[in-house]
Amino acid sequence: MRQIITLFLLTMISATTTLLRATDAAAPEPRTVDYEWMSVATWKNFHAADVAIAQKGGVDVLFVGDSITEGWEWGEGEHWKKNFVPLGAANFGIGGDTTQNLLWRLDHGAVGVLRPKVVVVLIGTNNLGRENAAAAEVARGVEAVVRKLRAAFPAAKIVLHGIFPCDFSPQAEVRQRVKDTNAMLARLDGLDGQVVFRDIGAVFLEPDGSILPAISNDGLHLTPEGYRRWAEVLAPLVRELLAAEVK
Repeated sequence: MRQIITLFLLTMISATTTLLRATDAAAPEPRTVDYEWMSVATWKNFHAADVAIAQKGGVDVLFVGDSITEGWEWGEGEHWKKNFVPLGAANFGIGGDTTQNLLWRLDHGAVGVLRPKVVVVLIGTNNLGRENAAAAEVARGVEAVVRKLRAAFPAAKIVLHGIFPCDFSPQAEVRQRVKDTNAMLARLDGLDGQVVFRDIGAVFLEPDGSILPAISNDGLHLTPEGYRRWAEVLAPLVRELLAAEVK
């Protein structure tokens, strides 16, 4: 059911042209607006499912983010099952989340008794898109997420992704804001020896900067081929970080 609801959400997010006024990207906020593609009650149910996992523990690799992270498990979830389930991974991505929503979730049960060795973060695209936020504001929100994760999981390595390119056209206005945001996030690389920043957006692009439908059906969310490319880059890094923990 969660997959069905979120797949509908993807279509609605991609089609909408209404932009919300940006709020403080570093201030924790729960979902308070019922959208056609997801009600507040549904969002709370998704969060409650994650909290239940957090209360049990036993997670070595924690993924946090929005629908792009959640999408690892959509459909057959073949690349998730092949590359990350064997590593003891849990997926706390919820479609439509902003940095504010993720911060709130971390404050309200998503940490629990978890002691992950690696945390993988991808967040901010909904701040740029739905909220139309400036790059500096988005970067501030993402940094707040990283610092909260550092405080919650002081022994974990944090793999911070740059925001992925969106829109099929390389000339789209949002592309520049993505680049500007990622340039600011790159400064977090090596923070306290805990943060590893990776801007891997180029793996989804053609030589001319465009995104093909084979990679994304809507210019934002990834197809199975998109996840295959992501896994090809991310899985070796996660395994390397886990191996370093054992030494």
